[in-house]
Amino acid sequence: MNCNNEPIRVAQIVGKVLLSGVDVIVMEYYRNIDRSRIQFDFIMDGDNETPIDQEIKELGGRVYKVDPYEHNIKKNMKQCYEILRENQYSIVHAHLNTLSVFPLYEAWRAKIPVRIAHNHSTAANGEVKKTVMKYMLKPFAKKFATHYSACSTVAGRWLFGDYSYDSGEVKLVNNAINIEKFSFNKQVRDRIRNDLNLKEKLVIGHVGRFVYQKNHAFLIDIFYEIHKRNKNTILMLIGSGGLEQSIKEKVATLRLTDSVLFLGLREDVSELMQAMDVFVFPSHYEGLGMVVIEAQAAGLRTIVSEAIPEEAKLTDLFEYCSLSQPARYWAEIVLNCYDGNERRQRNNELRQSGYDIVTAADELREWYEWLYKNVRVHSNS
Repeated sequence: MNCNNEPIRVAQIVGKVLLSGVDVIVMEYYRNIDRSRIQFDFIMDGDNETPIDQEIKELGGRVYKVDPYEHNIKKNMKQCYEILRENQYSIVHAHLNTLSVFPLYEAWRAKIPVRIAHNHSTAANGEVKKTVMKYMLKPFAKKFATHYSACSTVAGRWLFGDYSYDSGEVKLVNNAINIEKFSFNKQVRDRIRNDLNLKEKLVIGHVGRFVYQKNHAFLIDIFYEIHKRNKNTILMLIGSGGLEQSIKEKVATLRLTDSVLFLGLREDVSELMQAMDVFVFPSHYEGLGMVVIEAQAAGLRTIVSEAIPEEAKLTDLFEYCSLSQPARYWAEIVLNCYDGNERRQRNNELRQSGYDIVTAADELREWYEWLYKNVRVHSNS
């Protein structure tokens, strides 16, 4: 709490709200942190109402909207500055990876004492434009930040460097989840499978935006090979994005339309995961891949590309498969890993690995309070 016995307000800069990735992670921390001591205000791109706006307000937070940086970076920065200056935050936590340099510059101008740069990603392998931009901004990532944080070792090293990471300058903040929410539940599984008319199907699942990073095109190739070997299979895709239409066209070309479910953006991912049998995640790059944590919590066999950091392997359900291998090889791995046995809860394994949101949120509270007190001592000295 601050000197007036009020909660410390932290400005969380999250960019676009996509109901996947960063905004989901920050909201999970917000729901579970002690809000009598720490409150979050959200600065997000776009002026449309999002599904989390009302919940943020009900929890005691504020929502501020700024123009998307890709539309008008100068206007975006000006709006950030005005919000930060007006509210006189002690802490700003920017989750925009290399792009955090822009709001953190405005936080520096607004004389905010604690400015956290948080990295959730790594190099954008295969995306030339995005990769060039990341490498151009990377040298400036630390310039206006006073503190650094990341979701994994690889993400921390990639943006902040080996020296900063090895010297303890990078705070690891796990992409923790509500373990109980994702824990295997047979009743929920039966209900969802009945609602979606899945019957005795073998359900392959994926959660992610339809963007190059998530590698949906290869996922469809994998499922094509799976379906050739076992017609009693369904691919469940949760998410939306710019490449969705092209993926639908590919599915139609391969005559898989009746075997692929496009479920769009969903707020019931934890329940939908209960209906899956195997989770496949062939991403080109990831800072961690929170959904593979969720999949393991749901007791799913989880097959991932080598782009997923080792820290995401929390159980023996997790298996790597190289993107250099053909789709038919992945298909064999997927089909061979499913034994049809009853799934079991993996709660203890996830808790021991530090991915329980209740514990993680309390650790984040302690860090924020330490930063706040340290800043007060420093500023008054």
